Amino acid sequence: MLDPKIEAFLRKHHLLTLATSQNNTPYCASCFYAFIQESATFVIATDAQTRHGREALENAHVAGTVALETKIVGKIQGVQFTGVFQKANEAEKKAYLKRFPYAIAMNPVLWSITISYLKFTDNTLGFGKKLEFFAS
Repeated sequence: MLDPKIEAFLRKHHLLTLATSQNNTPYCASCFYAFIQESATFVIATDAQTRHGREALENAHVAGTVALETKIVGKIQGVQFTGVFQKANEAEKKAYLKRFPYAIAMNPVLWSITISYLKFTDNTLGFGKKLEFFAS
């Protein structure tokens, strides 16, 4: 179960950086996300023809970040995660479209990232304070 501090942070934000890799070459893309706490899952929209979409389909083990942009060291917060990329199920699609109802008109292709590992850095709890989550 995710620490409530991690869940609260993820609910406040909406943009993650997704990292993929193919042939030992990394790539990153920014994606809007919905977060499902019960299953520790991010849901994103992307086309399978994008570079990150193609790479995630070829190598489903992905990584990413969600970060608060600040220059104040004492306010730094962010997560780093690894997970598995796959087609979103109906419940995951519903969660994404609830968070971003305007996306319905775009009929997006939705994917989920089931978190394997997540580290939350939260300097508001003390400099360098880290909370970790490991999927069971």
